[in-house]
Amino acid sequence: MTIMFSSDTICYFNAGSSDTAELLGNYLSKILIKNGFSDIAPVLLCIGSDRVTGDSLGPMVGSALEERYKKSIPVFGTLKMPVHALNLEETIDAIHLHFPDHPLIAVDASFGTKEHLGCITAGKGSLCPGAGVDKNLIAVGDFFVTGIVASFSPFSHLVLQSTRLSAVMPLASQISRGIAHAIDEIAPGYNLSSQIL
Repeated sequence: MTIMFSSDTICYFNAGSSDTAELLGNYLSKILIKNGFSDIAPVLLCIGSDRVTGDSLGPMVGSALEERYKKSIPVFGTLKMPVHALNLEETIDAIHLHFPDHPLIAVDASFGTKEHLGCITAGKGSLCPGAGVDKNLIAVGDFFVTGIVASFSPFSHLVLQSTRLSAVMPLASQISRGIAHAIDEIAPGYNLSSQIL
């Protein structure tokens, strides 16, 4: 559960709009190309736990993208194999070992202000998983995408447990479609079948 970003610019997208996935995808492809990744498929790191509703956004996105690309794009963090506090560092080590030259897009649920509830954020830079629930984990990602599922609260753990699935699913759908749009623009037909996932 992210609350902090290290980035140049954060863009906000309204998950309730019909063109959000396309706008998010266009934005992601633009910043990937701008930073020298015009024909390199990104690695997707989708962080979160399937055991906590409010923190399940990352694994939902990961599962949707894994299903879409059938391992032709590297996806870490799904509902079956989530990436969370206990295995984050070893997952990062594996990514650095097998995909050292690929851009890393980190996806996570996040806290925000009440007016930003239901929004998606994206940008260049890293995010700090677990910061919203006082966990001190390594910052990850060259680029980030988050879905704001709850507002800041002194009772963060309880807020996450009581977050409605109906608030998380639309965000996950828009994010997965937006990332897919970006991948299809910068790396159409990309195949990693010869690499180890």
